[in-house]
Order: sequence, then structure tokens, then C-alpha cells
Amino acid sequence: MIRVNSTLAALGAASLLGISGLAQAGATLDAVQKKGFVQCGISDGLPGFSYADAKGQYLGIDVDVCRAVAAAVFGDAGKVKFSPLTAKERFTALQSGEVDVLSRNTTWTSSRDAAMGLNFTGVTYYDGQGFLVNKELGVSSAKELDGATVCIQAGTTTELNLSDYFRANSLKYTPITYDTSDESAKSLESGRCDVLTSDQSQLYAQRIKLANPDQYVVLPEVISKEPLGPAVRQGDEEWFDIVRWTLFAMVNAEELGVTAANVEETAKNTKNPDVARLLGAEGEYGKDLKVPKDWAVQIVKQVGNYGEIFDRNVGAGSELKIERGLNALWNNGGLQYAPPVR
Repeated sequence: MIRVNSTLAALGAASLLGISGLAQAGATLDAVQKKGFVQCGISDGLPGFSYADAKGQYLGIDVDVCRAVAAAVFGDAGKVKFSPLTAKERFTALQSGEVDVLSRNTTWTSSRDAAMGLNFTGVTYYDGQGFLVNKELGVSSAKELDGATVCIQAGTTTELNLSDYFRANSLKYTPITYDTSDESAKSLESGRCDVLTSDQSQLYAQRIKLANPDQYVVLPEVISKEPLGPAVRQGDEEWFDIVRWTLFAMVNAEELGVTAANVEETAKNTKNPDVARLLGAEGEYGKDLKVPKDWAVQIVKQVGNYGEIFDRNVGAGSELKIERGLNALWNNGGLQYAPPVR
């Protein structure tokens, strides 16, 4: 009954979006295995999360989540194809079956979770909305932005958050919306708008793409909660579990000290029961997910644990150099926490 009800709800949401039905609902894993790869919806270009380098290779946290899913299912992180999507396109692409998973800096909200036929599988990055301004504007706080012209990316949660914040603080503003984050950033750089608002992670990513990054500053206010994570279609609990536990495996691996460099040796020699269960040395937990026994070994070996993908994409090992903050593990002052494999 739960599966039927969730599928019907998803079909209703798909109808609202003008879509005839949910492609592959209830059989995504079978379809993925048949075609031989995971089709992943990502951003249309956001450094640190999903973007193409000079060689056309996709990189970023969201990209690595998709590669990890492919590693879990196929034992090969390379068996994934990417569909760059704008904020407007992303939900339709998932609902229609164009992509198998949406891993595109997307905020988990009640309406998206309950009314759009989506299921969010976890949080890859805890974020919050902020403001990026040119230092020449001469402001040090968002509360000094009364009368400002604000650039916003259309089809995102930022529009409502912005309206709520300015109304609550009795401030006026003029919005200018754009379809892509790059267009918004270029408008700020050209002086068409006074301020660019988006998730803080996106502001840091856009700032490094500007001609003179040091001329711009992210204001201190964080005006919303933006838990970003992958989403799948409702009605397919089997596929939902695989994507969810792929993320959990990376978080657990970091907590247990399992890295890309030591995972194979650890799988053979560990005396820690939690590690043994995670890496398939004990029990049949991969079988429960309908993936190979060494699914977590392949994830960590080929993609890394959560700390490793954070560091190289947005953290100390990247251009962005964002501190872990809320994205640190629970036992290190952060919010990242994963249920155990057992």
C-alpha cells in the first residue's frame, strides 16, 4: 500500500508539471543495469559542485555523488553520464525519466519532498542563503541593502527567502531574475545589480569566476536553511535506498577512518566490526541493497569518503577553500551523521 500510494502521489505531481507519467518508477535499478550506466542530472556549471574542466571532464561534490552511485551499482565509477540542467529544467528532467538521479545543489523542502513526486535521499551539503556585493558598494551588512537591485536565479528557493528577509527587516529591493547562475554573476560584475543572492556555497563558487574576485565580498548574514542533496522519483524505494546508502557509506567511511588509500587493506585486515560490516568483510548488507558485496569498498576506493570529496572539491584542497563548518562530522562539531551498516 505504501508503494502504491507514493507512486500515485508522484503521478499526481507529475501531472501538475505537465508530464504524462513517471518513467521507470519502481524499476529504476533494472533500467540502469540494462542500459549500463547511471544518468545523472547536475548543475549547468557551478565550481565545486558540478562543472566541466578544460578537458570536458565533470568535477564537483554533486558529480562525485553520481560517480559513487555508479561504483556501488556497477563497481565502476565511470559508468555514469551527465545531463547539465538549469534550475527550471531539473525537476521535469527527473520526473520524466530523463535522469535517474538529480544531484544538483538542490534544497530539500517540504513542497518538493511531498508535492512534487520527489524523494530526497540525504544532505550532501548544509548551506544557507547569503549576499555577494562589490566592495565599492560600501556595505558590510545585508541590513544596509535598502533600495538595492538584487540579482536572483529563477526557479530557486532564493526568491521567497529574499522576499521574506527584506519584508521582515522593512527593506525595499528591485529583483532581476536570470535563468542561470552565470548570467546572475555577470550582471553583478557589469553593475546592473548591486547584489547577488544565492546559497553561500554558490556565491563563493561564482566569485572565483569573476575577473577580479578580491573586489567582491560575501556579507556575514545567512538568512535561510538550505540542506542540499540528491533526489530521486517517488515510488521506487529500491533505487531510493541505493542512492541514500551511497551517501551514508561515504560519511561512515570518513568517521571510521577508511580512505581511498587504505580501504582495500582495511577490508582485508580490520578487527573493527563496524568497519567489517561497511566494507563487506562481515555480513551480506550489499545483498539487502541489491548491489555487490564490496559496494562500499568500490565507492571509497574510486571516489573517496565524504571528507575526501569535500576537501578536493570545495574545501582546503580546492580553490574555494570553504571551511567544513556545519558539514563537519557530528563528532567534530558538525551535522554530518550517517546511520550504521548493520
